[in-house]
Amino acid sequence: MISINATSDPSLRSWVESANSPDSDFPIQNLPFGVFRCGGITESSQIGVAIGDRILNLSSSCQAGLFQGLPQEIQEAILASNLNLLMGLGQIAWSTLRDRISNILRWNGETTPAATASLIPMSDAEMLLPASIGDYTDFYASIFHATNVGKLFRPDNPLLPNYKYVPIAYHGRASSIFTSGTSIKRPSGQTKKPDEQIPSFRASQRLDYELEVGFFVGSGNELGQPITIEKAEEHIFGLCLVNDWSARDIQAWEYQPLGPFLAKSFATTISPWIVTKDALAPFRCPAFQRAKEDPLPLSYLSDSDNTQLGGIDITLEAFISSPQMREQGIEPLRLSRGSFKQMYWTIAQMLTHHTSNGCNLRAGDLLASGTVSGESDSARGCLLEITQGGSSTVELPTGEVRSFLADGDEVILRGYCEKEGFARVGFGECRGMIRLDT
Repeated sequence: MISINATSDPSLRSWVESANSPDSDFPIQNLPFGVFRCGGITESSQIGVAIGDRILNLSSSCQAGLFQGLPQEIQEAILASNLNLLMGLGQIAWSTLRDRISNILRWNGETTPAATASLIPMSDAEMLLPASIGDYTDFYASIFHATNVGKLFRPDNPLLPNYKYVPIAYHGRASSIFTSGTSIKRPSGQTKKPDEQIPSFRASQRLDYELEVGFFVGSGNELGQPITIEKAEEHIFGLCLVNDWSARDIQAWEYQPLGPFLAKSFATTISPWIVTKDALAPFRCPAFQRAKEDPLPLSYLSDSDNTQLGGIDITLEAFISSPQMREQGIEPLRLSRGSFKQMYWTIAQMLTHHTSNGCNLRAGDLLASGTVSGESDSARGCLLEITQGGSSTVELPTGEVRSFLADGDEVILRGYCEKEGFARVGFGECRGMIRLDT
């Protein structure tokens, strides 16, 4: 059952002043987890929590005794080099740790010297992948995205008949997942233009981004033991932003009959901070309301709690910045704004379906939603939709036009939750630039 606890109290204030700004992504009500290092590649990675424009180093905080009294397994987990151990401990441990961190960082008339000494400016830290990701699965959970893309290839039958019954997905490539800020090399592959007799091997000319939300598996399941829809949320540690880069020309040639392969496996970018379910509790909302003529989910994907609060109202935005824009000091151009609450399938349904055949998920596995698109044209989550397959263009403030991404273009994804009576909770940014040396 989803519930709002005291750590989301909007009256809480932190002694870290930057966390009290109404525009901050990381107020004390958020406290997302990440992994960082300072001082270069020779330094070890450590777990931290974002607070304003600072990071609370959990390792040094633990060594200073700030987590004394917590179960030994929690203290050992926060001394690890990534979040996998903590993810595997389960919801009670996550909430217990969050409550202690909230108490450490909240203003009560004085500050703790040990906590102050454990604060690091974000600008001094290099953010790393938050977990060792064993497996990555990408869903196709937006009916608007599926319909818009379907219209490009099947105008008379855009949505295939299984879509409203099955949370469609493909298994992605975990080895090519990178954290925000990593540059992306333009991929090469087989492509075939309509007027060509045979395909050619060349650099993709239709490179695209996909605005998505990802969620990390916490405690996993044994092989052959499905996770029920009633228990699914207990196995989800938290959420992040995902850019599933896509080479549309490679994809169009290779996807039949088995689906995405080289068009997707070259790079996926994620935001470095994982926002926990406790932080998102105030922003839960009903699952997407299906049309009256749509079938109800099959029984293994149906649950009253999921129907009432399975959705999450996250505002999602995608921006583009070209080299010329940056040279002229022009702010990134917003390409779209949508909401995660408009997804046809919930995160619980995605996880439940994934394990319904007995597939075993493990702590640190990443599941992504697929492109988040909404009903309006302004809520389309990729260039394939925005430009209708490249038949139109987006005009940049410099006068440049884009149907797909050019070398040097940077894509910035942002996400945040806002609701009257609660503090704003943000996801930070998910950035990636197409390298000029391709």
